[in-house]
Amino acid sequence: MKIFIDTAKLNEIKEALSWGIVDGVTTNPSLIKQAIDALGKGVDMENYIGEILRAAGEGHDVSLEVTGLTEEKMFEQAKRLHDRFNSIAGNAVIKIPANPSLNKTSLQDYDGLKVTRRLSEEGIRVNYTLVMTLEQALLGAKAGARYVSPFAGRIDDYLRERAGISFGKGDYYEASGMGEGEEILNDEGIVSGVDLVDNIVQVFREYQFETEVIAASVRNPRQVRELALTGVDIATIPFDVLKRMTSHEKTYEGIVRFTADIVPEYASLFE
Repeated sequence: MKIFIDTAKLNEIKEALSWGIVDGVTTNPSLIKQAIDALGKGVDMENYIGEILRAAGEGHDVSLEVTGLTEEKMFEQAKRLHDRFNSIAGNAVIKIPANPSLNKTSLQDYDGLKVTRRLSEEGIRVNYTLVMTLEQALLGAKAGARYVSPFAGRIDDYLRERAGISFGKGDYYEASGMGEGEEILNDEGIVSGVDLVDNIVQVFREYQFETEVIAASVRNPRQVRELALTGVDIATIPFDVLKRMTSHEKTYEGIVRFTADIVPEYASLFE
């Protein structure tokens, strides 16, 4: 499983890349806002995005998201992002929402698919994002998306919100779902975010789609483990979750013990 870092903070990207385990970067308007809020006003956005692409480097894809909500606006913005940034390291991928409609009565339900097809035909790689169902993922793959991004954590949130269960953003949610028998919480048969990803992975393998699946909206290290067990191609993980993946109480205990037990004879080997 490849690991992307889910952040637009340049310091986090550089630090995670220095560990030698990061294969790409995903950003979105909310993550850009967090990065800019942390830096303060006066940021040269074009230069800042360029720095992210340069830091990631060739072979490490960086997803940049459009802000338009219609086919023509998204297509125009996608072309602009690609033309402006892909030449830096050849690693720009354009994020297109699965459904850009702001409400159920909007006429833009299919514009994400239309623009994904148009961009793919021009050789511009698309990350089909905000995927919440297998059906959306299937359509994105059929439209030619390079990646589809099911939001595992947001599905877990949705299930808990519908059931009136209080939770914190990083709280673990059972991959096998919550409840018993017919009472198990589900969204059209999907019992958790991990379950959604697993379903998509199975279908894509059955039909041999070239589209890769990015498990997004990852909340905690245990969810990373369960996502890896689905065989998903990629997980895009926030920096704080990546940090927590390096830790265990017994590892700390072992280091303390081993350090205390170093004898002078062994220490002399390093002098």
